[in-house]
Amino acid sequence: MRLLHTSLCLGLMLALAPASVLAQSLAPVPVAADATVLTIHASAQASAVPDVAMINAGVLTQDKDSNLALRRNAEQMQQVMAALKAAGIAERDIQTSGISLNPQYHYADNQPPQLQGYQASNGVNIKVRDLGRLGRVLDALAAQGANQINGPSFAIDQPEPLYQQARVEALRKARQQADTYASELGLKVRRVISLQESGGGGMPMPMMAMRGAAKMEMDTPVAAGQSSIQVQLDVVFELGR
Repeated sequence: MRLLHTSLCLGLMLALAPASVLAQSLAPVPVAADATVLTIHASAQASAVPDVAMINAGVLTQDKDSNLALRRNAEQMQQVMAALKAAGIAERDIQTSGISLNPQYHYADNQPPQLQGYQASNGVNIKVRDLGRLGRVLDALAAQGANQINGPSFAIDQPEPLYQQARVEALRKARQQADTYASELGLKVRRVISLQESGGGGMPMPMMAMRGAAKMEMDTPVAAGQSSIQVQLDVVFELGR
């Protein structure tokens, strides 16, 4: 049995996103004594325009009294939550990401730390399903007291069709390369001995970050760009006459 190893990096340069990692494998099986084993690495990408955006928004308040810091924070956060609901964000798309209350100290050389007050924070993760309203959602958050806004990050809500598209393309390219090697060696591709798959997100997508609560005269401009996923295959072929 002869062994051949080659690699093939294939894919479309598409601009791009986030995505998951999968692995599939077929257990190795015995090969014929006269077989040539060829290993090919192939990768392919598929892209689409994102259809959801994630934002993290919250309220940061300070006061010398811890109870007042929390109370002011809660009041301001209630306004933020009301603004989200008024903007059409469903409750299932709003999730608390963290609540904290921390003492704030002043530090000076050769002096013990002096308590200055307390800082309270409350943040939520928000999924925006209508990207056409994303700018207005950001503006509403700032107008209603959210002084911590980060994002958005864009994604494809249902990425599986893209993975399927990339799998087909990667496998087609791997088989095409195997046929080329087999032809040059006077052989033919008998079968696939094993296959292993992995996938991942694409390149970074346009994002923005905003802090502060300045009132805006028009919707905040947001560019979603494109999001891509990538599938990589390691395919082992058996070649023979």
